[in-house]
Amino acid sequence: MHIAEAIKIALQSLWANKLRSVLTLLGVVIGVAAVIAVVTFVNGINGYVADKVLNLGADAFIMCKVSPATTNIDKYLEGMKRKDLTMDDYRAVRDGCKLCQSVGAYAFKQTGHIKYGEHSLSDTRVWGMTPAVAVIRDVDIDIGRMFGESDVEHDAPVVVIGTDIVDNLLPGVDPLGKEIRVDGWVYRVVGVGKKKGSTLGQSADNYVFLPMTSWMKQYGTRDMNMRIASKAAGEGLMDATMDEARVIVRARRHDAPGQPDSFDMENNANLMSIFADLTGTFFIAMVGIAAISMVVGGIVIMNIMLVSVTERTREVGIRKAMGAKRRDVLLQFLIEAVTLAVFGGFLGVLLGVGVAKGVTLAVGLPSVIKLWAVFAGLMVATSVGVFFGVYPARKAATLDPIAALRFEM
Repeated sequence: MHIAEAIKIALQSLWANKLRSVLTLLGVVIGVAAVIAVVTFVNGINGYVADKVLNLGADAFIMCKVSPATTNIDKYLEGMKRKDLTMDDYRAVRDGCKLCQSVGAYAFKQTGHIKYGEHSLSDTRVWGMTPAVAVIRDVDIDIGRMFGESDVEHDAPVVVIGTDIVDNLLPGVDPLGKEIRVDGWVYRVVGVGKKKGSTLGQSADNYVFLPMTSWMKQYGTRDMNMRIASKAAGEGLMDATMDEARVIVRARRHDAPGQPDSFDMENNANLMSIFADLTGTFFIAMVGIAAISMVVGGIVIMNIMLVSVTERTREVGIRKAMGAKRRDVLLQFLIEAVTLAVFGGFLGVLLGVGVAKGVTLAVGLPSVIKLWAVFAGLMVATSVGVFFGVYPARKAATLDPIAALRFEM
């Protein structure tokens, strides 16, 4: 029997017993779909976090009181006892770090109340920053300008706003030169940032940027957790640049030789590795669940193939009586088992991709389809078909032709 003919027989068997086929393939379909969906989400989220959430770039790093990626509660509480970084620390790094291409300082308040006329927003993130932060974090200005160093030095009451502020508070109005209230303080709009869209379902355009000194004047310095952002002259100079900045800040904070830093330093790679560890743990857990589903699906395929061998015992006897060899019968039933599993894998790929893209459209959770994951899913499904199809195929191949011809259901 040719392979194509064996595949044709397997597909005809699937079509003739639709309900049984669906139940047979369910485990494989769910297993492959779970793997495809998880890989798609993990890759999508990792890329999205790197591009839009961390947004540091390969040649930038931050210095802070406590790392934003700290997940150990004891380490976090211990870090919160440290001294805050200050504007003097920022100026020391800015003036003393020769390998730093840009150095900036920033802090933020999670929710601020923004008002213009009778309109207001109460969930806006209020940033205080120096102009260099806009360069380091790739903040683009759509209209107007970014405030300058002179604005920072003179505590200027100016602000750069996101498009959500324009759309909700200043619709149809030229925002430049308008005065808005930020938690009761009056600021003049000098620029509007380019629209970024949403980040994991949250708008990335609902913000106001104040000069760092104006922010500190309004909100004070208590528990502000200011961060220093720096950009190396090149990706290859990252380690040397971080070391130079570290030495400057350690000297200012009088960290004793041999003692750990009294601050944290992170770059995009470090933050992404921590995030990737978290998503990797989730991925491994889901692969384990999918593996159980695949094993169950394989057992079901084996049982159904055993039933198929029993139903077609006389057929096997006739084929052997007409000269079919053991390997011919073995190959026929093995191909049928593999075809069942591969068809289930194909449906699982379609289901996994469909679920991932459906969730992306519904809630905005990013997803990226990887071809290696599709091929891996199909290969695993094929392996399941081979592994669990060998026993029924061998049982059919070893049937005695005379006993098979006498067999009656």
